[in-house]
Amino acid sequence: MDDPELKHGIKWNNDEEAGHNSRGLRRAHSSSSMSIRSVRSRREVDPSIALPIQYRTVSYQIEESKQRDTPALPATKDTATKELSSLEWHTISTEEALRRLSVSMTEGLSDEQVARRLKEYGTNAPSRPKSRTLRKYFGYFFKGFGPVLLAGAVLVFIAWKPLGQPPALANLALGIVLIAVFFIQAAFNMFQDWSSSRVMSSIKNMLPEDSAVIRNGVRASLAAPELVPGDIVYIKAGNKLPADMRFLRVSSDAKFDRSVLTGESLPLAGTVNSTDDNYLETRCIGLQGTHCVSGSCTGLVVATGDRTVFGRIATLTNEPKVKMSTLEREVLYFVVVICSIMLIIITVVLVIWGAWLRKAHPDWINVPTLIVSCVSVAIAFIPEGLPIAVTAGLTITANLMRKHKILCKSLKTVETLGSVSVVCSDKTGTLTQNRMTVTECTIGTHTVTAEDAEDELEVSTAPALAGMVTTGVDQVRAIAGLCNAAEFDATSMDLPIKERRVFGDATDQAMLRFSERFGPVQHLRQCWQRTYELAFNSKNKFMIRAFSLFKRDCLSVTLSEHEADEFITGDTLLTIKGAPDVLIGRCSSFVNNAGDVQPFVEDMRITVERTKDMYSSQGKRCLLLARKVIHQRELHHRPGTSQFEDEIDEFAKSGLTLVGLVAIVDPLRPEIHEVVSTLRGAGIKVFMVTGDFALTALAIAQDAGIISNPAPLVHSASALPREEVDANAKYNGPRSSILISGPELLNLNEHQWKVLTEYDEIVFARTTPEQKLRIVKEFQTNGVVAMTGDGVNDAPSLKAADVGIALGSGSDIAIEAADMVLLDSFSSIVVAAQYGRVVFDNLKKVICYLLPAGCFAEFWPVMTNVVFGLPQILSSFLMIIICCFTDCAAATVLSYEKPEADVLLRRPRNVKKDRLVNWQLAIHAYGVLGIIEAVPSFAMAYWYLEKNGIPFRVLWLSFGRLPGWIDPDYYARKLNEASSIYFVNLVVM
Repeated sequence: MDDPELKHGIKWNNDEEAGHNSRGLRRAHSSSSMSIRSVRSRREVDPSIALPIQYRTVSYQIEESKQRDTPALPATKDTATKELSSLEWHTISTEEALRRLSVSMTEGLSDEQVARRLKEYGTNAPSRPKSRTLRKYFGYFFKGFGPVLLAGAVLVFIAWKPLGQPPALANLALGIVLIAVFFIQAAFNMFQDWSSSRVMSSIKNMLPEDSAVIRNGVRASLAAPELVPGDIVYIKAGNKLPADMRFLRVSSDAKFDRSVLTGESLPLAGTVNSTDDNYLETRCIGLQGTHCVSGSCTGLVVATGDRTVFGRIATLTNEPKVKMSTLEREVLYFVVVICSIMLIIITVVLVIWGAWLRKAHPDWINVPTLIVSCVSVAIAFIPEGLPIAVTAGLTITANLMRKHKILCKSLKTVETLGSVSVVCSDKTGTLTQNRMTVTECTIGTHTVTAEDAEDELEVSTAPALAGMVTTGVDQVRAIAGLCNAAEFDATSMDLPIKERRVFGDATDQAMLRFSERFGPVQHLRQCWQRTYELAFNSKNKFMIRAFSLFKRDCLSVTLSEHEADEFITGDTLLTIKGAPDVLIGRCSSFVNNAGDVQPFVEDMRITVERTKDMYSSQGKRCLLLARKVIHQRELHHRPGTSQFEDEIDEFAKSGLTLVGLVAIVDPLRPEIHEVVSTLRGAGIKVFMVTGDFALTALAIAQDAGIISNPAPLVHSASALPREEVDANAKYNGPRSSILISGPELLNLNEHQWKVLTEYDEIVFARTTPEQKLRIVKEFQTNGVVAMTGDGVNDAPSLKAADVGIALGSGSDIAIEAADMVLLDSFSSIVVAAQYGRVVFDNLKKVICYLLPAGCFAEFWPVMTNVVFGLPQILSSFLMIIICCFTDCAAATVLSYEKPEADVLLRRPRNVKKDRLVNWQLAIHAYGVLGIIEAVPSFAMAYWYLEKNGIPFRVLWLSFGRLPGWIDPDYYARKLNEASSIYFVNLVVM
């Protein structure tokens, strides 16, 4: 039974959705967001989606800094993390907070104090985001070859006027064409960046306008921007918090919705005392922009404006990524090399002109002609069509990937995929089908399959057998149904249990179907009225639900006979399910095979541990179900208050009755083994990162092929040396497979992390979202990392990875943080890696195609003109036409090239060594193809002149001096025709 008044007792859920409504909302957003994930349509993102990514990242970094030694903290690069880590407002007492800000709770601040603090801290409003429009558009125009093109255009215009005497029309035309190419390149750069997202700058709409404040002993309503640190603010249900504040007083039902920052919609109870060392996670701090959904409180303002968490996170979220993609680095390297060669050749031309031609042949090349010649060298060396061809190639590949249900949110991501050397994959829903099923349960020492338990329950209706197994199975079934956030879809209740639609996460779905096999869960829930819920989260690794009795019908199947007799109206039933390693130490009794409660002695504890290990070694997920009866006299607060929640949390720490263990199987996707094998053949390491038990994770990793060694040969954390050993005694054993848990990661030093990254097969078990982020960053030091995830808590690691990969079924926030979305299944990652490598291969082909004709064969007409006195057989105008039009059209076709046969048999590209343009490609392009194209083009052009009465011998070393029998107009006309022949021959070849 769901009572609206009791839903305020639900705490926020870190990583698993719960209930019908939340699931429906999540899918609606997911569908909507997926419809705008095309390369051309993403422009702005709702802050409520983007802010939680940065909030989680900073929170995890603070968590990590708390776990490390204090001296290591200053080394943290993130300023926001360092500043928020050093805050003490949540750890000091309320009296100390008031003293530090020199304020009285009854009097508030004086006018003098307010004036002084307004001058010191400024108004309580976020600073306007820095306008990067100028910088962005400057980058569009001036990255790559843009500056060279613009400089060339300016110089040509100068050569036209005022230096041209008379002004040459050809120079004007060339200048206009260069300007046109300059703008065309900028347009393609703009198109390539079109897919990048930016949070809307109008975040002020998310902040409140007025607040109730006490100043000079008088309560008044003030505009939120007028608040200063030290103000005493009154908050009631429905208000937005106007600033960061330390709670001084809170009502018992005060709850706050932090979804704008955390992405979690379930409210959090407010407290006066600190509940966490992390400033972002403690409940005694109210954060600006969050909602008070119930109750009331009095708060002390401790931060305003940009110093609030909201202000810091909004600033960080608006900051663009400064890290260049692998493709951008390669293009920059290529631009630097080409421009360096171009400058050397232009220097040679200037030296030749200054030292020889200016004196020996003063009429051959004057200053305007020299300028045009230098610009011609630049035009010849620069493959102006490269940005166009690159953008076209990436767009074509992105569209091909979309047909395979792979969406790349940025064109730059396409090529980065080909460099990925490590894939860190989540387990549930990624490697597995996310269709969990309860296969076995253990009650006391009795282990029985789900089918046999159902049969035993039916058979034991006879009086002689009643009580032997029935009661125990009933109690397991009752806890499985009650401590469960999943619900059946009412429209599918007529279908068989396996076919019914269920709202909720996969684990709760499996438990609900298991419970329903023994009787209607709806009837069971109608007998109990929920009073409190703590949803499962990745830190606690358990879920709590508390109930009061509504009907006595189900009392006998929920509790043992003795407990049922003593249970009265007003008592509370605490139910809990979660990880055995977390809960087993809290148990003091257990339910035996017959359903009776007995002391949880050491022998029984060992038996339970063995059962858990047995399930885990079989690749099954093991959950412990427990309960506790809390009598009315033991509780001092009424349900729905934060004090009641704290009491329940405290009762859950000890004295639990272990009802049973259940084993859940989530089958691997059928294609996973082949996917892992293919990726490994491509030289890509595939690691599993999961929150499951180590033995469970290892068993599944072995089934998936992630771990190829038998369990005895898999290393543990003890195999990682804490310091480098002597070179003579160096460990030479193979570093193949290792299994390491989250708690062990906390104790690794820098050298151990270095050794860990050398392993080929790794399973990270029992990891938290904070540790996922650390894993990504450590492996990025030596490679390109791809990370998969689908939850809100995965967003920071997805954003930090070189390629964040979200599943189409994931949360909006995960999809926003990711660079790529797999709409179908994890197997699509093979296609993505293949296309990523094909893009790089095809870009090399494009460059190899552009350089001979668009660079080498255009360069020699200019040099033969300067050095040997020959006419420039290919005009600068036609050079531009070749680079930007004829070559680009043909180069674009190369982007459709199919993969080479060995594309997934090669190791990933080493981004530090394997260049887009290396010396082998340069020799092939210039020394082979360039000569093959340039020599015939020269021959055809000069042969045409020879056939038309202009022999080559009179042009060689003529430096513009023609014999008298050659008419200048006739010569100019035929030279234009020869230039066209050179152009056509070059284009055809």
